Amino acid sequence: MRTVRQLLESKGSEVFSIGPDAAVIDAIRLMAEKGIGALVVLEPGGRLAGIVSERDYARKIVLEGRSSRDTPVRDIMTADAVTVGLDDDAPACMQLVTERRIRHLPVVVDGKLVGLVSIGDLVKAVIEEQQFELEHLQRYIKSEPAVGHRAP
Repeated sequence: MRTVRQLLESKGSEVFSIGPDAAVIDAIRLMAEKGIGALVVLEPGGRLAGIVSERDYARKIVLEGRSSRDTPVRDIMTADAVTVGLDDDAPACMQLVTERRIRHLPVVVDGKLVGLVSIGDLVKAVIEEQQFELEHLQRYIKSEPAVGHRAP
């Protein structure tokens, strides 16, 4: 099973963030510019304050008729973000995102943000693992004589 550490090593650990006092419009612009669906929200000292996503924007700005220019990120972000560590494995993370109905997991070590994994990263890792196991089993089956069959 691939660990979060291995996922970050292969995809990189660059994380885009915004401060909690920034206007929501700035967060949306940054997400659009970077082609991403969420930003980590960091306090000035670098402490994880939460996460803000396009889903937060749709539900808490658009549907409530609020102004994205006048509303700070802290008012719509998810403050109690679910986090994982470097040694967590992809299936455990997949279970977390499925159960919690979330798409992004900040990776935190000793209180410091070190990366972010998305549901897409996890799906890719699980598929690669399953493909590896399938190929391994196919090679094993092809190399063994069939049960009850004697070699000449």
